[in-house]
Amino acid sequence: MSFIGDLSQPGDRKYDNDPAFRTFKRQLYHASWAAVLSTLKAGMTTPVVRRCPDGHFRRVIYDFGPFIADYPEQVLLAGVVQGWCTKCTAPVHDLDGPISTSRDHIMTEEIIDTFDGEAKVLWENYGINTDIIPFTMDFPRADIHKMLSPDLLHQLIKGTFKDHLVEWVSEYLYLVHEKAEAERILDEVDRRIAAVPSFAGFASFQTRYLSLLRLSLTICQVYLPALKDLVPCELVEALSSFLDFCYLVRRQDFDETTLQAVDTALATYHDRREFFRTSGVRPDGFSLPRQHSMCHYVRDIKQFGTPYGVCSSITESRHITAVKKPWRRSSRFEALGQMLLTNQRLDKLAAARADFEERGMLRPQYPTLPDKIISEDDAEEEEAIDSPGTVIPGSSWRARESYWSSSIYIASPSLSPPPFSAPSSDEDDEIIPDDIDLDDIRNLAVFHSAIASFYSPSDPSGIRGMKRERIRCTPSWRKHGPRRDCALLVENEDIAGFKGMSAVRVRLLFSFTYQGTHHPCALVEWFKKVARRPDRQTGMWIVKPEMRNGSRLLTIEHLDSMLRAAHLIPVFGQREIPRDLRYIHSLDAFEAFHVNKYIDAHANEILF
Repeated sequence: MSFIGDLSQPGDRKYDNDPAFRTFKRQLYHASWAAVLSTLKAGMTTPVVRRCPDGHFRRVIYDFGPFIADYPEQVLLAGVVQGWCTKCTAPVHDLDGPISTSRDHIMTEEIIDTFDGEAKVLWENYGINTDIIPFTMDFPRADIHKMLSPDLLHQLIKGTFKDHLVEWVSEYLYLVHEKAEAERILDEVDRRIAAVPSFAGFASFQTRYLSLLRLSLTICQVYLPALKDLVPCELVEALSSFLDFCYLVRRQDFDETTLQAVDTALATYHDRREFFRTSGVRPDGFSLPRQHSMCHYVRDIKQFGTPYGVCSSITESRHITAVKKPWRRSSRFEALGQMLLTNQRLDKLAAARADFEERGMLRPQYPTLPDKIISEDDAEEEEAIDSPGTVIPGSSWRARESYWSSSIYIASPSLSPPPFSAPSSDEDDEIIPDDIDLDDIRNLAVFHSAIASFYSPSDPSGIRGMKRERIRCTPSWRKHGPRRDCALLVENEDIAGFKGMSAVRVRLLFSFTYQGTHHPCALVEWFKKVARRPDRQTGMWIVKPEMRNGSRLLTIEHLDSMLRAAHLIPVFGQREIPRDLRYIHSLDAFEAFHVNKYIDAHANEILF
């Protein structure tokens, strides 16, 4: 968002508790917005000739776009009473009930005229605050009720999940157990979360305090397996259905099937959350504005597009890039000029890199898009300039009617080559066939990580769908011991979802040259599915190590057969885990594991 003005706000605090002064501040806020944006009125009434992206000239009339705001800000913007919905007229005591119509400026004016401005009636029966006149009333093509966009961060992740569901779980435990027992269970949840294995981009919870559990926004990625078997299954199922809704609306593209799945997940969540009412945690019901906002998501998606593109987390992340990081690089004295200079130089470096890549002076930062893969005629010329470690075209298959293309290449070479041998997977089978001449093997090397590049199923050909992550297999990770990540290995390209895949753990990454061909490979440890369908409570697949002759099955696989990293969380059971168990030992200490579909939006879309 570009900076267009500075809103006026009184600085004195001695009148903060004065109702008249608070009303004045609200009115000043809207008057300031109207004054700042007043120059845009002409473009909202008189057509302007502009060249469109397709190259044609058209007459254009401008309008305001979505306004991203948390619920308290929405209340201030829309001029409604706290606790009411800013988009519809649902009664404050039954927000998710069947009685509601969409709010707009015309309806609000008609209601005010009907009751002749009786503030008490309008406040109590319709949730209208007559002291506030929204700034959009001054513009011909704007309605604040229709401009307010969904907010994944504050409405779903922070609001509904962290502030509501996680707190309700704690309240339920204190309600049905003695205080000491409830605190013991919560401590066990903390220890389980601290024992979750590492994953790229996931912050491991090494501090076992409930306050950390409550504050972290990433807790939704690992919360369900930690709760399982410590609370009733109905509670776990309620959280699972909410997370299904949350991850569905985080997708990058939508069609009618996806929107129908969103409605189904919401209905399932509303049905399952009744457990909190019947158990006494929420005897008064669920008339909560942030939870009610979920009912408007399908309509908002049709109006604004994917919520991932209009979420307050975007501005939050830009704040980190544009303010926090430059501040840390400054001397802290008169830092504003230093921060602006840092941002300016970073922009110039990014522009220079793009120019150098276009001129062929730098290798592209990301792999080639699927529609730009080189042809066979150009292969010989391309191989002449390629060096070891370049991207290898990976496997591709159709998953949920979406094309997947992935590639993995190995990085971070080790200094010592491995012995080219591994435990046999069966008495009659050998990892190395008899017809391979070991004398023809050249350039044997070990690597400590591999980089996986793949495309989202909902966006297989666009830059928004590109995802890159590092799969690690290193004997020492941040002075805590070895780290050997898991990955998804494709077994059947024609079967959608995890049914056509297996989870493996990478024990060794290496490459070699045989008869002039470079082969990047991995020694992997196999897991097999426990059932034919996901677990009913968590909605996740459960796997366990595949055994042969009393030991775990190990095979050597080409990196082309791998799609991306996988995150496994132990099935903890009902017993307490040892207090000294660390996350680096979890994959060896348990007998079964959940394949975590909530670790990120892409994993959810693959495994859903």
